[in-house]
Amino acid sequence: MERVEVAVVGGGPAGATAAERAAAHGAETVLFEQGVPREDREGLGPDSTDAAGMLDYWIDIMDFDYAEIPDDVVLQELEGTEFVGPNSAVELTTTGMDASYPKFGYTFHRARMDDWLYERATDAGADLRVGTGVSDLETDLRSSSPKGPTHTLTLSNGDQIEAQYVILADGPQRRITLEALDQFTPPGRSIADALSPPTANHIAYQEYREFPEELFDPDWLKFWWGYMPGETAYPWVFPNDGTVARVGLTMPIGMELDDVDNPASYALLDSSDERLPSGSEYITRLLEHEFGDEYDIESDMPIVEDRGKSTGTETYPISSTRPIDSPVGANIAVAGGAMGTTSAFHEGGYHVAVRTGKIAGRLAATDSLEHYNDLWKRAIGDEILRNVAFADIVADYEPGDWDRAFDIVTDMQGGSGENVLLNRTYGAGIAASKLLVSYKKRKFTYRNGTYVQFDAGDYHY
Repeated sequence: MERVEVAVVGGGPAGATAAERAAAHGAETVLFEQGVPREDREGLGPDSTDAAGMLDYWIDIMDFDYAEIPDDVVLQELEGTEFVGPNSAVELTTTGMDASYPKFGYTFHRARMDDWLYERATDAGADLRVGTGVSDLETDLRSSSPKGPTHTLTLSNGDQIEAQYVILADGPQRRITLEALDQFTPPGRSIADALSPPTANHIAYQEYREFPEELFDPDWLKFWWGYMPGETAYPWVFPNDGTVARVGLTMPIGMELDDVDNPASYALLDSSDERLPSGSEYITRLLEHEFGDEYDIESDMPIVEDRGKSTGTETYPISSTRPIDSPVGANIAVAGGAMGTTSAFHEGGYHVAVRTGKIAGRLAATDSLEHYNDLWKRAIGDEILRNVAFADIVADYEPGDWDRAFDIVTDMQGGSGENVLLNRTYGAGIAASKLLVSYKKRKFTYRNGTYVQFDAGDYHY
């Protein structure tokens, strides 16, 4: 049987950076990625589906110098973002966070970014096996290895491989992670209780659309809140290259029209609806709502069919839950979306996937994996804390609530032109104070890493 020091399951940003760091620190490392086809990539690769926007401080969370990211990865440098409510809107031109990147952020070509991470991993000496998935993982807790438990991975071709350390980075679908971790859960509990994809994920859908030049804004992201029902459900437009933009949305899985308290209040629902619209129907309705008076959507904003996963469209899951700790005592680390660190609230989490992957890979290669749960919290804990606090606040928002929130943020900005996120102290009236107090209370609730759903101490070895 083939043996390696570090095996990485999954080849997204968490897996690729884990493989790169492990190999760079001298470990014999292999990465398994089942691979999917895309219109904009030759051959198989990771499931590179994401709206792919990067805020300024996210680059620092990834622990990259922005100057080292290849030019062809960056599509548009951004000046800000606009949040649109049913009757109110607000613009932000800074995240309010200290960052080395000089602009608000940028949109990027996700497949090219992933391929760049693969090049780095290969150059470091990692063995990347794209097109080979993992079908099963078994851990030997009583291994005779002086470094503790070992693992046997059964591959999709029937071969087996033994690894001293395993990094699970199989994304929010968690095809291997759930059963692999359930080897160590106590009776009556399951990792699926926290991370089952149908309940722990949102589904996202996007289309690549060619915009009329006069409508294409290369400098701004745009989000619509309160236009469609569902916790953290919203559409967006992200500028790409040329005049192509990604028009997409995220929404809960399995939501029904009967679950909506007031369907008539949502701009993208119709009184004749017998069920909630599909992703493609939502996108058509959004474009009709915004531009239909002057443009024929299908002819003036056509889908660009040589983009994305399939003829200019793609559907993909986003984790929408809180993270878990890893069973490091079993020589296993979970990274990225598989552990629940990505977020439907802010549309993905490429940056936290990269950082957790880097930490896991380095620690596995240096026989220090027992520190992983502490170190990932230190590196990305504040980001997770912000996300879960904001998500809690808006969980039950209806359209009118978004209007009120945007009005409050507008008042917070005042006349100074300085736009900020809710991470500072404001003096903008009672409504603003209530919102800030609510945010701080939720952050306090999740202090000291208590946002973790399944603690390291909950595993049984």
